[in-house]
Amino acid sequence: MDTLRTFIAIEIPADLRAKISEHINRLRRECPDVRASWSREDNLHLTLKFLGNVPIDRLPAISSAVEQAARHIRPFDLIVKDCGSFPPHGQPKVLWIGVSPSPLIVLYSEIEKECASAGFERDARAFHPHLTIARLRKPAGSRRLAEAHEALGFPPQSFIVSDIVVFKSDFLLEGSKHIALSRHQLASKTK
Repeated sequence: MDTLRTFIAIEIPADLRAKISEHINRLRRECPDVRASWSREDNLHLTLKFLGNVPIDRLPAISSAVEQAARHIRPFDLIVKDCGSFPPHGQPKVLWIGVSPSPLIVLYSEIEKECASAGFERDARAFHPHLTIARLRKPAGSRRLAEAHEALGFPPQSFIVSDIVVFKSDFLLEGSKHIALSRHQLASKTK
């Protein structure tokens, strides 16, 4: 059966993606010898739920679940700020830029509930909203890069979240490419 690698996310506006890309480029210049898989500007997003390889015939169920979740949430301001790495102790494996989680937790809970009702598994791990900017493949220099990332910081930026997107991720030679499968507007008023 054909499948698509699928996830549900908030798309980041182009101007903010450009600022994050500038941050990435500064880090690359500061630590050019560190091996990392850097997020491409056009792929930056905030993952709400990763579904993995989903049979194509299940895509309508995902879209329906996201549509139901979106009906319960009003558009909201999302603040992007702070820098860090996962795991917080030990060898860094992921560099991230943080987001203010308050409205996201409600949105995430609605998506989890609706996806579970549609037969998709709930996430086993706690939700820690963030924007991944790099995956560190080798330990050499990773601590130095994480420290440079945190020292550089990211000044607070905000944007209005007004929709949720179901994406597919295609693997290409130049890296993955995320393609929107469906968009779902948040409610104009609470129900």
